[in-house]
Amino acid sequence: MSRAIDGSKRKDHRKKILKLAKGFRGRRGTNFKAAKDAVTQALSDSYVGRRDKKGNMRSLWIARLNAACREEGITYSRFIEGLNKANVKINRKALSNMAIEDRAAFKEVVAVAKKAIGA
Repeated sequence: MSRAIDGSKRKDHRKKILKLAKGFRGRRGTNFKAAKDAVTQALSDSYVGRRDKKGNMRSLWIARLNAACREEGITYSRFIEGLNKANVKINRKALSNMAIEDRAAFKEVVAVAKKAIGA
């Protein structure tokens, strides 16, 4: 039986890797050996990045809330403490959007939090 040296399986695998490496700089985008390592690392980084994004977004919401709360004369931590004491269950994403889009409603939420902590 004859030996297959450059079969379709091998070609397909290389094509797949090089397609994933499209746009990479230098040899990493055209040379299979370099592309294989670059793609492996890129896929690994993107997996981690998708998980990091959740924490980054939460940090952004908290920073926005802190700025909005300070305009109302209260710190972020006291605001959250007041919401917990008042048993208000609104997540930080919704509060952040409220602070940006609906200032009147946000002021009322801040008033509820202030009342709960007696400030």
